[in-house]
Amino acid sequence: MLAKIFTWWNGATLGTLFDIARRATLVGEDSEGNRYYQENKASLEGRPRRYVIYNGFAEPSRVPADWHGWLHHSFAEPPTERPFQLKSWEKPHRPNLTGTRFAWRPKGSLANGGDRAAATGDYEAWKP
Repeated sequence: MLAKIFTWWNGATLGTLFDIARRATLVGEDSEGNRYYQENKASLEGRPRRYVIYNGFAEPSRVPADWHGWLHHSFAEPPTERPFQLKSWEKPHRPNLTGTRFAWRPKGSLANGGDRAAATGDYEAWKP
């Protein structure tokens, strides 16, 4: 309960949840469990603000492309009303895995043992 009051990085605080519930409406939810809201009235910019409440840690790369476009006012309708059409060459959304145990580690990286192949002909070490 104390984490909900004082920390924002593992979900929204109680104050944020109260404020958004008071002045915004739920628009939809994505496959990750993130919830998206839009304010009931326009802000000073002339358009309503849009919010995401993350399911778990606040990691922006977990927002799929269709919801990202809606949040930044690139799309007028949310993906719940007008679904995003993936092209045949597009891959499904994947969050950024940097810093996790699923991150890509090339040969020679310290996290992968540090062994790499010896340098070949085009590399010559500098000698003073």
